[in-house]
Amino acid sequence: MRKCDILIIGCGIAGATAALELKKKGLNVIVIASGGSNSAWAQGGIVGASHLLANDIHEAGAGLCNPEAVDQVVRLGPKLVEKLLLEKVPFDRLPDGSLSFTQEAAHSTRRILHHKDQTGKAIMQGLQVADVEQKMAIDLITLSHHSKKITDAYLSSTCVGAYVFDGKEVELIFAKETILATGGLGEVFLHSTNPIDARGDGIAMAYRAGARIMNMEYVQFHPTTLYIGGERRFLLSEALRGEGARILNARFQPFTEELAPRDVVSRAIFTEMLQSSSDHLWLDITSKSKEWLQNRFPAITGYCLEKGFDLASEPVPIVPAAHYSCGGVAVDLVGRTTIQRLRAIGEVSCTGLHGANRLASTSLLEGLVWGYTAAQDLIENWSHRHDYFPPVEEWQMSHEKVDAALIRQDWMTIKQTMWNYVGLVRDQHRLRRALKMLRQLQWEIDSFYEKAVLTHELIGLRNGIMTALLITQGACRNKHSLGCHYRIS
Repeated sequence: MRKCDILIIGCGIAGATAALELKKKGLNVIVIASGGSNSAWAQGGIVGASHLLANDIHEAGAGLCNPEAVDQVVRLGPKLVEKLLLEKVPFDRLPDGSLSFTQEAAHSTRRILHHKDQTGKAIMQGLQVADVEQKMAIDLITLSHHSKKITDAYLSSTCVGAYVFDGKEVELIFAKETILATGGLGEVFLHSTNPIDARGDGIAMAYRAGARIMNMEYVQFHPTTLYIGGERRFLLSEALRGEGARILNARFQPFTEELAPRDVVSRAIFTEMLQSSSDHLWLDITSKSKEWLQNRFPAITGYCLEKGFDLASEPVPIVPAAHYSCGGVAVDLVGRTTIQRLRAIGEVSCTGLHGANRLASTSLLEGLVWGYTAAQDLIENWSHRHDYFPPVEEWQMSHEKVDAALIRQDWMTIKQTMWNYVGLVRDQHRLRRALKMLRQLQWEIDSFYEKAVLTHELIGLRNGIMTALLITQGACRNKHSLGCHYRIS
């Protein structure tokens, strides 16, 4: 068992920003991460200017955006980019040395800073956090669920740390404050742009602990990922369309407004695929030279060439894929959840900034802003804390061998169910069938989980089925189409 001031679970842009700010003040911070972050995979960029930004965010969010969250991002975001990132990140510049801004869908002006097509990777290299422990959180420790003192159940809902797994043993880490920064959930869908461990781990843990979860039905699908049968999807940045790429149907004809919001374009592609009985469509940027593409989009160009596609001379096959969760753990302007001493920042949280659909390149900005404001709020109020740590139960390990075939099959069931029934187009019958299937599968997984030896894969599967159910339940409750949530009945 260890104790610390602050336990941060996850280390993308939000977790890294919070960790660096808190460590500056000498606080004892433990950062754990079970894998890579969504932030490092971000290609397009980060918003670097506030002119007309609020209006574009509200427009993309279909009227559901939290006005206070939008105001905070517009007011603080570009300033924090300048304060925390400009000296650490080699953003692209014009020949005269000024910053180069690009444009993406639903933006009314060129305001997005970028580093080639690897902006997230460049930012995370600039925000390096020392001593990140490669461990996985299993569950949050709360007074009501884990205290041996039974009368603690009458106290306010409070988090005091987490059970953490290193691949062999489970450790208890007590913390005066716990921050969830675990990222997204795209892995619960058949097609996803996210890393393999983006299963909604933090959302599932927070839900089991009793935190408020909201807006889970609003899952944004990216219109353009490289389609190669049998392989994971590779994101083809929206900045390609911002620079003139066109989407073509199965007959190689343009058929959609190129810079329409992502949900509109994704559904148009999905509908066209159904009508043409095609498993993919095409993206065409042959209007640009090979030299220009290699300079502006080196990672994308290189990956496509590696897979046998030359962007400069031919269209490439594309399919929409789950990209970003607009919902998550409900938080305020400094990341506080409905559980005391528990905060959530970045994609795992729901600040209300994105409403029903995220404006491109605002996710990194949101992570930066909430990572910073959460840290500053903790620093400003640290001397007023009176923290209680209860006696808690040690983790009891089970011993039944994990069947890898069962885990693979369960994951395929989750992914297929979510893609076919809770994907881009939803209706009452599909959602009801998904709910029934997922509830039964959750019972099977939970029964398996209680008896089996703990593994990273098993923990991830337990979180994945919980996340899938929360998305489906949210979609079932919401009878009206809005933004990313599109119902035909």
